[in-house]
Amino acid sequence: MKILVTGALGQLGRELREVLETSHPGMTVYASHEELDITDSAAVSTYVKNGEFSHIVNCAAYTAVDHAESEPAVCNKINSEAVKNLAIAAETAGARTLHISTDYVFDGKSFRPYRESDKVNPTSTYGTSKRKGEMLLLTMCPDAIIIRTSWLYSPYGKNFVKTMLQLGKDRESMDVVYDQIGSPTYARDLANAITTILFARKWHPGIYHYANEGVCSWYDFAKSIHRIAEIDTCQVRPILSEDFPSQAKRPHFSVFDKTLIKKTYGICIPHWEDSLSDCISRIAVLSDGQRAE
Repeated sequence: MKILVTGALGQLGRELREVLETSHPGMTVYASHEELDITDSAAVSTYVKNGEFSHIVNCAAYTAVDHAESEPAVCNKINSEAVKNLAIAAETAGARTLHISTDYVFDGKSFRPYRESDKVNPTSTYGTSKRKGEMLLLTMCPDAIIIRTSWLYSPYGKNFVKTMLQLGKDRESMDVVYDQIGSPTYARDLANAITTILFARKWHPGIYHYANEGVCSWYDFAKSIHRIAEIDTCQVRPILSEDFPSQAKRPHFSVFDKTLIKKTYGICIPHWEDSLSDCISRIAVLSDGQRAE
């Protein structure tokens, strides 16, 4: 077994490296954009063929949701066309593919957790590009697995948790929307779930939903971040989405039904507050290490 992880320097890619190298060391190649440009079809084909990979985990994505509205071509090139390149290379090489998608493929108008079989209706350039990627992959690689996730965060890169921690230290107050409801996803937990799937006895193709257990608004999430980090000098105020204008339309409700992935692979999903505590502890350790250097 030989695994290729694309987007290796992203939040999920870095967490996946730590998990895989702890549980199954030496079996994976981690490719950043500098090492493999997945928008280059010839480069992808050669890289996958020469690497003799049995599995490809695509963590690479264009995730600048608002910027995507003004640069749709770039967004589609990475989230759609590049997925097609990987699909062609995987099918030619006989490699199994696991691809990461998003809650943005839904319009957020549901009042119950979204199932994998529910109708998609993306309302942003980012969501549309990710849905195109899903369709291309499933058409070209029917044996592929797609995991949709939401509100991803980790100790690495840019994300909501790290932003709230920084703003909580720098500001006396901040406004956070309370009418967008979902479930945060700790990238370390998702990396553990991916590892379970990769090394399961049987490969079950299809679409799966994964996020941490529990539900909250962005406002609730921000309040919990400050409480766990013991930040009490910044007032967090709830506001409506309409009072926080953005270029891309975001789903007001993006809670997932995770029954399928839990039953199929026996995955136990932690509650989001428990995972948030772990992440904030790791961020503190990393910060201390950087100060020491």
